[in-house]
Amino acid sequence: MSAKASFALQSHNPDVLTCIANLSNDEVFTPPELANQMLDTLERSWAESNGGASIWADSTVTFLDPFTKSGVFLREITRRLTDGLEAQIPDLQERVDHILTKQVFGIGITQLTALLARRSVYCSKDATGEHSIAKSFDRDWGNIWFERTEHTWAGGKKTFAVDPLSGEEVVVYANRRCRFCGASETEYDRDDGLETHAYAFIHTNDIKARLNELFGADMQFDVIIGNPPYQLTTGGGTGTQQAKPLYNLFVERAQELSPRLLCMITPSRWFSGGMNLDGFRSSMLGSHRLRSLVDFPDSRDAFAGVDIAGGVSYFLWDQQHNGPCEVTTVKGSNPVVQHVVRDLDAHDVFVRDNEAVEVLDRVLAAKDFASFSSLVSAISPFGLSTAFRGARTAAGLIDPVVVRSTVGRQYAERDVIVKNRKLVDEWKVLLSSTSSEHAGQSGKDGRRRVFSRIELAEPGVAMTHSYLAIGPLQDEQQAVNVAVYLRTRFVRFLASLSIITQHVSKGTFGFVPIQDFSTRWTDADLYSKYALTSDEIDFIESQIKAMESDDDQT
Repeated sequence: MSAKASFALQSHNPDVLTCIANLSNDEVFTPPELANQMLDTLERSWAESNGGASIWADSTVTFLDPFTKSGVFLREITRRLTDGLEAQIPDLQERVDHILTKQVFGIGITQLTALLARRSVYCSKDATGEHSIAKSFDRDWGNIWFERTEHTWAGGKKTFAVDPLSGEEVVVYANRRCRFCGASETEYDRDDGLETHAYAFIHTNDIKARLNELFGADMQFDVIIGNPPYQLTTGGGTGTQQAKPLYNLFVERAQELSPRLLCMITPSRWFSGGMNLDGFRSSMLGSHRLRSLVDFPDSRDAFAGVDIAGGVSYFLWDQQHNGPCEVTTVKGSNPVVQHVVRDLDAHDVFVRDNEAVEVLDRVLAAKDFASFSSLVSAISPFGLSTAFRGARTAAGLIDPVVVRSTVGRQYAERDVIVKNRKLVDEWKVLLSSTSSEHAGQSGKDGRRRVFSRIELAEPGVAMTHSYLAIGPLQDEQQAVNVAVYLRTRFVRFLASLSIITQHVSKGTFGFVPIQDFSTRWTDADLYSKYALTSDEIDFIESQIKAMESDDDQT
């Protein structure tokens, strides 16, 4: 092969992978620019751990993208290796064959994306085809594998029914779920023409043996990198639709392979929230193997036009690292970038704003600190769903209570209350369980409200799932003082540190201190009590909007 031009790894204008529409917010194509940022992070880490050596000049390093979509990571890795190995393997065709057959591997998430990835990496959907830049494969899928994978159904309720054709009694299972990913059988037991979304990488008991089976060798990957599917709707026949996170399963399965480096971009919801993510968060923050964490509070700064609640982030997990992590926050299209090296497990949740950590630590160190969360109810404080509808008046009701909901005041018999019945007859504060915006997004002035609706709820009042109840409080005056406290910038700033999506919960108030609520607290009082500096006050007020007593929203 005499010229690189015949090889077609050079850049194109425009790059076709910048022009592909995303499949959904759950399966997002990675822009080449972002993929290269992640590879730059990988390159720096490798050099720091290997005496300055370039990972791209090492012909023994193996790479795996276990959920490839467009093939952008594998393509860019191949391009870098092609340049880096030139001195070691001068012949271009020999070099390319070595890279593609010995170093670069992928697993497609669908038939379509596997074909797309092969086209991106091999310049042909058939790795053995006429136009493939690889000349040594004996299988059409090369090293980018995909086969339809089925879910493994388990659990559910066992019943018996009569087969209408044979008349025989047969066993029927209801409400079964996949034991690997939790998918509903009702939703995802699909015909051959539809995708199952049963991803091969997480649908196995032994991922090491599975990869050896797929690629026909004893595989040990030095680097695992990519952008996994984010979540799966797990409803179906139950009347509820919940989005179960999947990305944590991919991270955990990758860690089982013991790579030297693991780099993935995921939603940032795991920082402090997310369904069933407590164990994952504890493991990630407490392992001390995270070497780098790059956070985009607004996902649109990473993926143009894609709004993912809570933003996205990518991390570099280093098998050999045991120490603090470099945290980088990227904000805006002309990025304001902050770099801070810090321990990630200083708190139960990850505080994503580097500038907030010093303020938080001072508040938590106060001798009288006790968490305000002890006054906050769990979700659905009285067991009434958001869809609950009562009567317009109390006429004809024997023992009525007022039910506050998003449609206003309603009336119902007291016996509809299934939780916290004593709290109904106490003073309390009503707080919307949905934030006015999710983390990473703010108003035109760059400031956030954090809380949407804060109102007094007198004795005899309950509320639906849409609200949290704060109480019991001694009397109306104490309730007023608590409501005023919640409107301070200080409180809303501390609460915002635990809000990743738009959901406000009991856990949101873990960093907020209880005060003596016989007193009405102002921001000035709170700044003084916790000895905040003028710079820290300016920082809080640059982040949080003022909120007056008549400024609540419905």
